[in-house]
Amino acid sequence: MPFKGKPPGSGSGEMSRKTKALRPEIALPPRAVEEARRLRRAGHEPAFIAEALSAPVEEVEKALVQMRMPRPETTRGTLNVTLAAHRLVMSERQGNEPLWMTMDRLLDELLRRRAADQPRRRKAGEGEPLPLFGGEAPPPAA
Repeated sequence: MPFKGKPPGSGSGEMSRKTKALRPEIALPPRAVEEARRLRRAGHEPAFIAEALSAPVEEVEKALVQMRMPRPETTRGTLNVTLAAHRLVMSERQGNEPLWMTMDRLLDELLRRRAADQPRRRKAGEGEPLPLFGGEAPPPAA
């Protein structure tokens, strides 16, 4: 099947001209920049890298600031809450559990406690317990 549409241009994948204009000029040759970034990925500090490359620390830091680094958490981990609520959720987190899982667990616990404290009035014909966030039904009332 023939390609329909316009193929990518010769400059596709390159950095935007606006981005280049906003970034400070690095007074290091491209090979030195690559070497500085390699050393940083290996865990070395900027001062050590500058000494190893015989370059000013400020220039090495400029090269390192522009590195692409993996993000420690996804954007899905953002909580749009007060600082106090954020501290509470983070204190309830178990290990490296995703925030959504922590929130589901906390809400499940809240709903179970409410169900145990105040049994809900149900309409006629509603005998099934409501499913909670974790997919489990609350324990039967004793």
